[in-house]
Amino acid sequence: LNFSHGSHEDHARRVKIIRDLEKEFGVPISILADMQGPKLRVGRFKNDSIALTAGQVIRFDLDKTPGDETRVNLPHPEIIAALEPGAFIFIDDGKVRAQITEKGADYLVAKIITGTKLSNNKGVNVPNTVLPIAALTPKDRKDLVAALDMGVDWIAQSFVQLPEDVAEARKLIGGRAALLVKIEKPAALEHFTAILDLADGVMLARGDLGVEIPPEDVPTVQKRIVRQVRHAGKPIIVATQMLESMIDSPSPTRAEASDVATAVFDGADAVMLSGETAAGKYPLEAVTIMDRICQRTEQDDTYRRMIEADRVETEHDASDAITTAAHYVARDVKAVCITNYTTSGSTTLRTARQRPAMPIMCLTQNETTARRLCLSYGVRAVVVTDVKDTGEAIRRAGGFAIAQGFAKKGDRLVLTAGVPFGTPGSTNTLRVAWVE
Repeated sequence: LNFSHGSHEDHARRVKIIRDLEKEFGVPISILADMQGPKLRVGRFKNDSIALTAGQVIRFDLDKTPGDETRVNLPHPEIIAALEPGAFIFIDDGKVRAQITEKGADYLVAKIITGTKLSNNKGVNVPNTVLPIAALTPKDRKDLVAALDMGVDWIAQSFVQLPEDVAEARKLIGGRAALLVKIEKPAALEHFTAILDLADGVMLARGDLGVEIPPEDVPTVQKRIVRQVRHAGKPIIVATQMLESMIDSPSPTRAEASDVATAVFDGADAVMLSGETAAGKYPLEAVTIMDRICQRTEQDDTYRRMIEADRVETEHDASDAITTAAHYVARDVKAVCITNYTTSGSTTLRTARQRPAMPIMCLTQNETTARRLCLSYGVRAVVVTDVKDTGEAIRRAGGFAIAQGFAKKGDRLVLTAGVPFGTPGSTNTLRVAWVE
């Protein structure tokens, strides 16, 4: 749910529709509320737009009077305070690029490096600068409370620059939803390890990030971030501009298809469409082709070799040792699935980061856990009533595996669980069993 658009009533109606579908189909559905974050934009112009050319000198100031070819209203004193001569300012996704040559108390003078037509209210980016702006605006705080009251499963936080931004959001959420951090500012890359420690998951927003870092850096940043998040056992989403041409075209370019496949090869848990489905002419086709690309990539031998080569190091505790072993045991005995009986979901997250070739079935009594795990690689979550022992867990797992369509009687499955059952963080059992 994109809280940049629509009212709280609109979003509440959508949540109800989703929950009704969840009951109808009997599968958990995760809902993510995307906070808008600060919107940095220039003001308006007398004639709605101006033409800027390379070498032109222009002034940015706080005066709300509509601008012209000599000056632009920049209603953000934080930007004026933060930028110094020599710094750059980008407008309209980098189509206009200017370098600061002079600074005053309430204005900046800049030389246009790359110019084009500039119209009202276009977005502003300031690369390599940490702005003294809170990641959560007053609007975000109201939206956050509303989203939590609606019962969403994930909160996506925008404009994260520092670990303190994440800590503030986590405090406000208070455990009522999981926190997904959007990486779209270069400052977040510099503090990424600390940010990741505080987050439950990460979205790599390449479109916004790509405006502020050189395009040649985006692929390597993507690989590094995806690998680090995966090894931490948290879900990582690669997003924005994946099938951009399908906003107007019924099929993607071959480069876009390769881009989606690359995200899968890198080890992403999920890939995400935005404009293609929010405003595009072919939303169903975009989802269908993205699904086909993902499935075809995961079936390729190269994918499995790349995943196996990037082995996740086992942590020094019993739970991690067992989930790591489950991956290799399931592979060697040709099990049709790995089944986790879990309360908190941590066992399933540990299993998912190994990227096993077979589905991961999560059996949990906790509906919240089942919904949150929808973002994780290969997971089929099932909400179950209390399970008393390992034998019952195996029978339940076999029945659900048959119902899900990836098992038949006589197939093998691998089960991990904590005994006694229902104790969070107590995974201590691994069993190879047959589907009955």
